[in-house]
Amino acid sequence: MAVLTGYVGFARALRRAGVGCGPDRVRAYVAAVEHLDPGRRDDLYWAGRLTLCGEPDDLPRYDAAFDAWFGGVEPRRVERRKPLATRLASLNGGAEQDGRTGRLATAASDVEVLRHKDIAGLTAAEKAHLGELIAALEPVPPRRRALRTRKAKSGVPDASRTLRAMLAAGGEPAKPRYRRKGTRPRKVVLLIDVSGSMSPYADALLRFAHVVARAMPTEVCTLGTRLTRVSRQLGHRDAEFALTSAARAVPDYEGGTRLGETIKVFLDRWGQRGAARRAVVVVFSDGWERGDPALLGEQLARLRRLAHAVVWVNPHVGKAGYAPTQSGIIAALPHVDRLLAGHSLDTLRHLLKEINRA
Repeated sequence: MAVLTGYVGFARALRRAGVGCGPDRVRAYVAAVEHLDPGRRDDLYWAGRLTLCGEPDDLPRYDAAFDAWFGGVEPRRVERRKPLATRLASLNGGAEQDGRTGRLATAASDVEVLRHKDIAGLTAAEKAHLGELIAALEPVPPRRRALRTRKAKSGVPDASRTLRAMLAAGGEPAKPRYRRKGTRPRKVVLLIDVSGSMSPYADALLRFAHVVARAMPTEVCTLGTRLTRVSRQLGHRDAEFALTSAARAVPDYEGGTRLGETIKVFLDRWGQRGAARRAVVVVFSDGWERGDPALLGEQLARLRRLAHAVVWVNPHVGKAGYAPTQSGIIAALPHVDRLLAGHSLDTLRHLLKEINRA
């Protein structure tokens, strides 16, 4: 199951890269891999290229996505293969004759290792792979009760629809119609600390915010010495263009931290007017506060009165020896619903579940 998840995740990354591989192509890809050696890079490459690509324009996108997902060098072209039974019978000997180990860590193994690693300690290649994995996330928006009602099989009797059904039947009794309140996506607000102490995590968190903003109604702001709203920039479909635009819009990247002042600006400009009302608000910060911690506590209390839920995500939570001793965290704890870790892909996936359940 873990290996299958890795292959399906690669197909999702391809779709986000612009390759139109639908469910039928993905099933064909998985079936092809089952009859090949997943430890051979060439097998994985050609199985995907022959089943997932549908037109010439897909080939360069496939090559780039494959290299980012699986890593390593460009695979070589292979000649016509021997029958499967012959290959299986000579698999061990062939690996020794090739002069290589004959094995490639499968996609699922790579993902399993990477999902738990601290983002701050990743290499450049691992960060590129992490970007693909974040892009493959599929956030599910939290739901709230809508004000309007809709047709339903049970619920409150709908007199007007029942009467219209009787008139359509010539005045004869008709089956009662019902209505009930539906649901609609709940707003999400992401406040991302981009100060110097959070800079190792900022790129991954902005990529995460881009994925969330593409899936649900979302407001995104960065926190530093000032507040910067980047919702419009992160709304662009292309992730690299969106992140470049957001980076240009943030004037205080890797600067200081004034959480109380910046959250107050957010509430005064957008939060009080509706952005934070009944929303799930997520604050990404390690809690290092250069300003007045009392002001931060006051503004979080104000935010908590407006929001449906307030979640604080700290990349150091859960690490060995961590204790909430920072002034910002101490001021924030009485006013947040949950304090979560946020240092790895696995913790970001857990955060998506918490947002959906809020």
